[in-house]
Amino acid sequence: MKPGDHCQLLKIYVSEDSRYKNHNLYTAVVWKLKEAGIAGVTVTRGIEGYGKGKAIHTERILVLSASLPIVIEAIDTAEKIQKVIPILSEMVNEGMMMVTDVNVIRYGKE
Repeated sequence: MKPGDHCQLLKIYVSEDSRYKNHNLYTAVVWKLKEAGIAGVTVTRGIEGYGKGKAIHTERILVLSASLPIVIEAIDTAEKIQKVIPILSEMVNEGMMMVTDVNVIRYGKE
């Protein structure tokens, strides 16, 4: 992947307690993306949010939740992202996946 390539950003929204084969779903997804050779992946833990069920999950002390939002972001060429989507669709049975085109300005060290 280099500046000027047609790149895409894949975002996956899941719950912190989502599982895949007895592992955290987000961990399993990261390993699958690494295995697929995806250029970059980041997992972010949300401090507050809600999903389809509209129940608020928060990190605030008085309302602790074990089900905080997790966002997995992966970026690579459109070809590589599109190739991995069917694999991830089998793994992510709740939450949301979305893809958007991105313009990579800079990648890696100069």
